[in-house]
Amino acid sequence: MDILLSPPIALLLYIPLVAAIALIGRSMAGSGKAGFMKRSIYGSGEKAQTQLAAPGYRPFFLVAFFFAILHLGMLVLGSGSLETISPIYVLGLLLALVALILG
Repeated sequence: MDILLSPPIALLLYIPLVAAIALIGRSMAGSGKAGFMKRSIYGSGEKAQTQLAAPGYRPFFLVAFFFAILHLGMLVLGSGSLETISPIYVLGLLLALVALILG
């Protein structure tokens, strides 16, 4: 019975099972007729937007850099001991974040 739990045997058993379930599901599904509603984007009854909300990756990268600097800076600060240089490090971290925010 333990042989059925080995990954290669289980894979060989599940492939026909999944194929049978897919065929049964396909036979139970209704036939789709191509039309305007099938090709249109679903937007909960509203018309789809014609322009991007935030074109490009620049806004994403600004947020990603902000969190990377913040989290990695706090990780470095938290993994060390409290020394006299720590406030200077925090000030440099704050300046880096302000420079990133202001662009």
